[in-house]
Amino acid sequence: MYTQRKVNILGTEYTITMCHDSEDPRMVDADGFCDETTHEIFAETYNGESENPNSKRNLLIQSQKVVRHEIVHAFLHESGLAENSFWAQNEELVDWIAIQGPKIWKAWKEAGAV
Repeated sequence: MYTQRKVNILGTEYTITMCHDSEDPRMVDADGFCDETTHEIFAETYNGESENPNSKRNLLIQSQKVVRHEIVHAFLHESGLAENSFWAQNEELVDWIAIQGPKIWKAWKEAGAV
């Protein structure tokens, strides 16, 4: 069973769909993806901890990171940066923003900057 919610990305409404790869064939071999043509973000849904010894343990944290990663892709697309720049398509940079974003937000809040 999948769940959906909406998020505003620079004035464009995106639908975030949390699902398993068995529920959407585009999710096969992917933790998530952003379809800027339809304003959709898909991410693998996880609940609790994995029992698979070869998997990350806290899959909720992994799922949240994937959603943040795909939201960063959406922001870069909606701002016009994703189409014609290498750096905006760089998965390493997108991951860095997705991973460090909560820490940056916390520091901004502590500094009274937001």
